[in-house]
Amino acid sequence: MHGHSQGQHSHSHEPGAPGDFGRAFLIAIGLNIAFTVIEFSYGFLAHSTALMADAGHNLSDVLGLGLAWGGVVLARRLPDSRFTYGLRGSTILAALGNAMFLMLACGAIAWDAVNNLFDSPPVATTTVMVVAAIGIVVNGVSAALFVKGSRGDLNLRGAFLHLAADAGVSLGVVVAGAAILFTGWNWLDPLVSLLIVVVIVYSTWGLLRESLKLALNAVPAHIDLHEVEEHLRALAGVEAIHDLHVWAMSTTESALTVHLVMPQGLPGDAFMDHVAESLRHRFAIAHTTLQIEMGDSDHVCALHEQDVVSHSRFHSH
Repeated sequence: MHGHSQGQHSHSHEPGAPGDFGRAFLIAIGLNIAFTVIEFSYGFLAHSTALMADAGHNLSDVLGLGLAWGGVVLARRLPDSRFTYGLRGSTILAALGNAMFLMLACGAIAWDAVNNLFDSPPVATTTVMVVAAIGIVVNGVSAALFVKGSRGDLNLRGAFLHLAADAGVSLGVVVAGAAILFTGWNWLDPLVSLLIVVVIVYSTWGLLRESLKLALNAVPAHIDLHEVEEHLRALAGVEAIHDLHVWAMSTTESALTVHLVMPQGLPGDAFMDHVAESLRHRFAIAHTTLQIEMGDSDHVCALHEQDVVSHSRFHSH
C-alpha cells in the first residue's frame, strides 16, 4: 500500500488486481473449441440437427469465456489521463455480460424444449449420450479450473457458472438418453431440459443481480455500510462524517470516499495511513480517499443538497 497526502486530503490505494487465471482460460477455451468441432462433426455425420445446434451453443460458451478473460486482461491496464481508475470496471461488465448470455441460452433451450415436449422427435440416443458424456468431462474439467477464483471474483464466478451449467445440461442429456433407451419415451428429453433450465436460472439469478448492482455503483455485498460508518465515527478525533460513498472498482476491488469532521485539524499522515490500513484489513476496501474538515462551516453534498453537516449527528449516503 502507498499513500499520498496534500493539505487536508489523503489518498491511498492498493492495486489488488484479479488473480492470474490466463492459463485456466486458455485451457478451458481450447477444450471447448475442440469439443465444439467434435460435436458438430458427429451431428453432421449422424444427420442430427440437435447436436449441431448444441455445437452452436458451445461456441457461445467460448465467447463467454473470452469475454470473462478479456475483462481480467483489461482490468490490469494501468490508469491514464482518460481512465484514471484504469479499466478495472471491465470485469463487472464481463460478469454482467456472462449472466445475460446464460439467461439468453436458457431461453433458447426452454423454447426448443417446449416445442418438442408434445411432439418429441426420435432421439439418436447412443450417439447423443456419447457426445454428452464427452461434454460432461470437457465442461466439468473446465469448470474445476475456476472453482477457487469463483469464490471471491464475480467475473470468474460467471465463467464457472457458464461451464458448470453446460456440464449439468450434458449430464441431463445422458440421464434422459438412458431413460429413453429403457422406456422409449422421447418426451423425457425436453422435460429434463426444462428442469435443467430451472436450475440454471436459479443459480444465475444471483450473478445477474449482483453484477447489475455493481455496474450501478452499489455497495458490494460483502461490505456492511453501517459497520463502516460506525468504524469511522469511532476514530479518535472524529466528531462527524458525511459524503460517505463505497462502490466496486472491479469484481475484486472496492473503493471509499468520505469527509471526516475533525475540529482539532489534520492529525498527520500516520493517522491517514492507519485509517486506510484498517479499512483494507477489516472491510477489504483497497482504495481509500479521506477529506478532513474542521467543521467551522457548512458543507452541502452535491447529491443531496439538503444534507448539511451537523455536529450532533452524522450524515452518510
